[in-house]
Parts: sequence; C-alpha cells; structure tokens
Amino acid sequence: MQKIKVAIIGSGNIGTDLMIKILRMSDILEMAAMVGIDPESDGLARAKRMGVATTHKGITGLIDMPEWEDIKIIFDATSVKAHHYNWKYVQQYPDKRIIDLTPAAIGPYLVPPVNFDSNMDVKNVNMVTCGGQATIPMVAAVNRIAKVHYGEIVASIASKSAGPGTRANIDEFTETTANAIEKVGGADKGKAIIVLNPADPPLVMRDTVFTLSEQADREVVRESIHQMVAEVQKYVPGYSLHQEVQFEDIPEDSPVFIEGLGYRHGLKTTVLLKVRGAGHYLPEYAGNLDIMTSAALATGEKLCQLQKHLA
Repeated sequence: MQKIKVAIIGSGNIGTDLMIKILRMSDILEMAAMVGIDPESDGLARAKRMGVATTHKGITGLIDMPEWEDIKIIFDATSVKAHHYNWKYVQQYPDKRIIDLTPAAIGPYLVPPVNFDSNMDVKNVNMVTCGGQATIPMVAAVNRIAKVHYGEIVASIASKSAGPGTRANIDEFTETTANAIEKVGGADKGKAIIVLNPADPPLVMRDTVFTLSEQADREVVRESIHQMVAEVQKYVPGYSLHQEVQFEDIPEDSPVFIEGLGYRHGLKTTVLLKVRGAGHYLPEYAGNLDIMTSAALATGEKLCQLQKHLA
C-alpha cells in the first residue's frame, strides 16, 4: 500500500515525538511537513535534519507549501485556541482530515480501542486528553459489563512533562476528559482531576480510575479490564496495571451521593494504571505525552487502512 502523506502542526514536544514515531515506526504514514511558528524551535530543526519539509508560518505557511496538495491527514499538536484557527482553514479542503491532539474538542472524541468504528468518516476527530486516553478504556471496559453510574479519574503526571500547552489548557483538560468519560466511556456522570507531580527524579504517569456501576460478576469485570489493557498495549506498550483491580460493594442501605445523580449504590471498581513512555523523543517518565502521540498514530494508521473513507 502506498504511504499516505501527513503533516504535523506544532513543533513542540508532542509534535516532535509524533514525527519521530511516524518516521521510525509507520509503514502506512509518510511525513510530508512539520509546521511551527518559532523558526528557532528544536522540533523544526530536528525535522530539517531528518529530511522533512518545514515552515515556521503556521497553517497558512503549510497551505502555501508544494507538499500541501498531497497531504491527506493533518495532526494538530498546538493548543485549543490555535486548533480553532487551524480548523477554519483545513475544513475548506474536502480531501483532508485533521486529528486533534488538543482539548479543543471541535470534532467527536475518539479513543481507538473504544469507539474508532463510529468515527471513521469524520473530518475532525479529537483525541481527548492524555488522561482520557489512559483511563476512558477502563471506564468503557466496566460499562460493557455493568452500567456505570459514575466514573472518576485522577491523572498524575510529572511536572517536567507538562509543557506550556498542557499548563495553558488545564481547565479544558478537566472539562474535556469529564465529558469524554460520559460520551465515550459510557458513564452517566464523569469527573476528571489532574495532578502535576513535582517529584524529582520525575515519576512515570499514574492514573486512578474509580467507577460505580450496577452489580456484576467481579471476575467478568476483571477479565473485561484485562482484555482492554491488552488492546491499549497494542499501540502503547508501556501501558499496564500498577496493581490488581480492586472491588468494593456499596450497599443499597448505605448509598453514596453523586452530584447530579443523587444517591447510588452498586459495585465500586478501582483500577490503578501506570504509563511509561517509549523514549522516542521524550523521557520515559513522560507517558502522558507518549500515550497521546501513540493514540494519534494508531488513529491515523487505521484511517489510512480504510482509504475509501478518506474522501
């Protein structure tokens, strides 16, 4: 199969890591252009050294490049505000699609092992957040066995792995992730918390997922979670359970109060995860960034394997 040409907008940590993943690992995608706004950025310099065409003039600079005509997929690794600006241009071209790695959420949320099939024809898909990519598969794994009333996630990432873009989008991170817990994970109510861990040396990404669902066979729920972990590991090898799944009964005569839902009882499931990065461009502790680029790469490749849907 002929490789599909792609561009990355955003020459920071996430965009550069994604570029290296595509160049080193993909038999399906071909890097056609790296786009930034800072001519002195390390990402643009590295792209040039690796033989990738570059521009420091943003989306308009990309459109002016000769490579633009053949590019089919654009990965946006910028910021919420920048994505809105970029999308205004990209949506004018019927033959191009955008994979959004910001929390802008203009397009539908996409978590590859959960809801790819329902979004294969969409021109703009949103990769939620790093916390969402790590935890929503676990909420969905419980929900496919027993209806989830409430899903709460706590994403703890190394402070050193949170760049200016991540810090500027903290509010959008929590809102976007909570919404995706509901829309993709299947919970009636979702909540997301992010912790920037200042520990030195930095610790790898840790995620805690709490769900309160209807009662179900615990072993069936546990097996569903393990199966979903294996699905995520296909494109994020450093993704794993930090401890075995934990369960607790919330009895009917002692329910918990959930804002917006009222009192609920059932089965509480706790999933403890860790995500170690692949170390392509970023340190191994930056699993939060690695899972985003890995999910975006997996999404791009799956879209290209369904070329007939790219028109």
